[in-house]
Amino acid sequence: MTREYQHNYSELKPAVFNTDVRERKAETIVRICRDFAGQRAIEEMHLLDIGSSSGIIDNYLADHFGQVSGIDIDASAMEHAQRSFNKPNLQFEPGDAMDIARPENSVDIVVCTQIYEHVPDAATMFGEIFRVLKPGGFCYFAGSNRIMLMEPHYRLPLLSVIPRPLAHLYMRATGKGDYYHELHFTRGTLLRLCAAFDVTDYSEKVIRSPQQFGVEYMLPPGSMKHRVASSIARHAKWATPMIWILQKPGGSGAP
Repeated sequence: MTREYQHNYSELKPAVFNTDVRERKAETIVRICRDFAGQRAIEEMHLLDIGSSSGIIDNYLADHFGQVSGIDIDASAMEHAQRSFNKPNLQFEPGDAMDIARPENSVDIVVCTQIYEHVPDAATMFGEIFRVLKPGGFCYFAGSNRIMLMEPHYRLPLLSVIPRPLAHLYMRATGKGDYYHELHFTRGTLLRLCAAFDVTDYSEKVIRSPQQFGVEYMLPPGSMKHRVASSIARHAKWATPMIWILQKPGGSGAP
């Protein structure tokens, strides 16, 4: 996987500046973290977002967590975030998810949403998340499954499923680009990469109760889309998008 495109990703994907969509994602992060934390007060926790991009999500999270730090390899996105958002418990700086400039055992929560497929070495990224989390701390992880009908970045059917040499040709033939940068994994592969963590799978719970977790805008309760998604989540976990809590063992932070 080449990495050059990551340095100006926000220029290539203006959707990262969509305030409404990104604040909705932030609300889901808040609700799931609060649900998992239980009696622990997230208002006292230090959260690190390792792909903060435009800063919209982190600006929202700063109203709910004690301290929020956002990093991203996209320097222009970080400059935008620094210009646009100013709260005493919020900070942004350029940073690499595969080499996090934080000490070991230093943060309570890491947010890693739709990031793993963009980095050249997801195993290194998960290792860094594990390193910086305090014992008992946890990572909110959301990621697409390689087994999906429609690839979300380029809206091409089965792009993530076919062998990568064919995927590059597919991109060129459809005029979407010269190279398929993103690298999605199956659920089984991701579970192996996250073996050091205690994994709590929220995927089915979120799909089953969209109003509780703020995703009813995507899955209107009772709709055909909701019924189909619920059936897939219940009977075909191997084809379900991942929403996981990855907890670092140890400490007194277990809910």
